[in-house]
Amino acid sequence: MAPIPGSGLAKGLAVTLRTMTRKTVTEQYPESLPELPPRTRGVIGLFEENCTVCMLCARECPDWCIYIDSHKETVPASAPGGRERSRNVLDRFAIDFSLCMYCGICIEVCPFDALFWSPEFEYAETDIRELTHERDKLREWMWTVPAPPALDPGAEEPKEIAAARKTAEKLAAQRAAEEGEEQS
Repeated sequence: MAPIPGSGLAKGLAVTLRTMTRKTVTEQYPESLPELPPRTRGVIGLFEENCTVCMLCARECPDWCIYIDSHKETVPASAPGGRERSRNVLDRFAIDFSLCMYCGICIEVCPFDALFWSPEFEYAETDIRELTHERDKLREWMWTVPAPPALDPGAEEPKEIAAARKTAEKLAAQRAAEEGEEQS
């Protein structure tokens, strides 16, 4: 059957009339904060204690918006006759959010879980030069990171945990057998 001429126009006008009669829903942003989805990507938070200054995040960033400065510090030997060790100490960790495209590559490549997505989105500045946030500000955002979602109770146990549990059970069985032999 051929479409009736002007039926598309009539459908469009019907949609317009339906929406004209509905009450508009506008959220007044500063007064009422929006409800964000659970894992919203807002800004990047830094958990400084986990950062080993490996520079993977800065090297993998496609925008080169992560700035890291560090120095080496000598750690004395822990035992007499041991050798001194050196470790990297973080001096500066900054992210320029005027360049960042929020791709999350830096968070994915961090082997020590030092970077996380925070749902914070209110970090506007009046001057673009102030969008480079240093480690103090990144640390503040770390405390707004939501806890990871709970594991599915019906899911398989991770193989690492299963292997560790199996080893612990073997050791407990060996100790119980040794104690049983000693008592007899």
